[in-house]
Order: sequence, then structure tokens, then C-alpha cells
Amino acid sequence: QVQLVESGGGSAQAGGSLRLSCATSVIKTHCMAWFRQAPGQEREGVAAISARDGPTFYADSVKGRFTISQDNANNTVYLQMNSLKPEDTAMYYCAAKQPRFWCNRFAAYDNWGQGTQVTVSS
Repeated sequence: QVQLVESGGGSAQAGGSLRLSCATSVIKTHCMAWFRQAPGQEREGVAAISARDGPTFYADSVKGRFTISQDNANNTVYLQMNSLKPEDTAMYYCAAKQPRFWCNRFAAYDNWGQGTQVTVSS
């Protein structure tokens, strides 16, 4: 069973920054991604990265503000969120899938963490 443990959520003011972390043992063998779900809305893929420092993919809504990265030595995937907006408020989930390519196919992700809340105030 794939385990994904998120941390780093919290509150920030608009324009501020937060960094989310996802600890997992499958970082070298899976595509890794971050999703978010706001109340009353569908879950959406935010960013994805291919295993072993492959290419990255971003939703248009976060491009230029969010950065996904991975630390293979520490088995951790990060989501650095800058220039936060109130509309970024959501529960954020770490996710993983195989194979470790086509990582921008967000509908194919089938392993999920428990989520971490991000709240951005204006």
C-alpha cells in the first residue's frame, strides 16, 4: 500500500507563501502530484512531477506562482506556493501513480494522502 503523508498547510494572507510537504517511499518509482479541493468544487490537479527529477506540469491557475519539487534523498515532494490568493483556499492532497510517465494525466492518480488545509485570507 502506498503511503503519502502531507504536512505544512495552514493560514496565510494574500500575497504570502506556504510550503507543503509529502513524505512517501515511492518517490523514485511513481509520478507525484498535488491536487486541491475547495468546498463545493471538484478536486483539481495543481502540479505534477515525474520520478527521478523528470518534467513538471502545472495547472494554468497556479503557473508562475507554485513550484513542485522532490528531494529523493529524503523521500519528500514539496509544493512551494507563492503569491497566494484567497481562491487558493482548499484542502490540498498529495497523490501518486504508476507508471512514472504521463504524469500530467491527473485523472489517472489512484493513491492519496489524507490532505492538509490551506486557507488564504484577503
